[in-house]
Amino acid sequence: MMLTTRFVDGAPNWVDVGTPDIDGATSFYDALFGWRFRSAGPDAGGYGFFQLDGRTVAGGMQTTPEQGPPSWTVYFRTTDAQATAKTAEQAHGRVLLPPMDVMGQGTMAVLADQAGVTFGLWEPALTKGVDVADQPGSLCWVELYTPDIAAAAAFYHTALGLETSAAPFPGGTYTCVNPADGGEEAMFGGIVPLADDPAEAGSDPYWLPYFEVTDVDAVVAEATGRGGGVRMPATDVEGVGRIAKLADPYGARFAVIRSAPQEA
Repeated sequence: MMLTTRFVDGAPNWVDVGTPDIDGATSFYDALFGWRFRSAGPDAGGYGFFQLDGRTVAGGMQTTPEQGPPSWTVYFRTTDAQATAKTAEQAHGRVLLPPMDVMGQGTMAVLADQAGVTFGLWEPALTKGVDVADQPGSLCWVELYTPDIAAAAAFYHTALGLETSAAPFPGGTYTCVNPADGGEEAMFGGIVPLADDPAEAGSDPYWLPYFEVTDVDAVVAEATGRGGGVRMPATDVEGVGRIAKLADPYGARFAVIRSAPQEA
């Protein structure tokens, strides 16, 4: 149960944040995760890479209010962004940003699912995806909060070939997601009913990225000390790990987890 950088179609292979203040966001995430920001160059429109020990863990860019609220976007691997975008439209999704080449690194697109949730596509060329996943300071899990699990499962199965399975969870079951290629071994996330999570009451549906950390409580303290918000305090979840849901000082939502050791 984890994200890897052996990306298969349908698996998350990139994540980035849009923020009104890239310098402020950089100092915030540096304090939390040890990230450094490196510009992608003068032709990149201000886009750049968050790096941990020289390896890219995420992207980021300064955005305007017209581009939407500050937020994290999760991107999924596809071998054909044009075809995937068309399929997503046929499944009652929308294309917000049509597939475009990114300086020969790959092709990106931004879509909305059947419930209006924004997500991205990344069709790799020179850049396959993030350089590191599932390690402290990097992406390790994603969760979709949505009003209708069955409708979401059907949409992502059609658009990205994702499969779902039910796992026992304290107080009920959890809907896990994996790419068709990798089977349940390649599980990378879950789908959660929006109404069932007190932290999400009144929230719009969205994809939430989780970053692995070694000390959840220390990260929560650092985040609050630097103007971030706590959306769910540090909580132990049996068999899963210790989790907290946070927002950066600009409102972009993310979560941190110290994963429980997985039984072999």
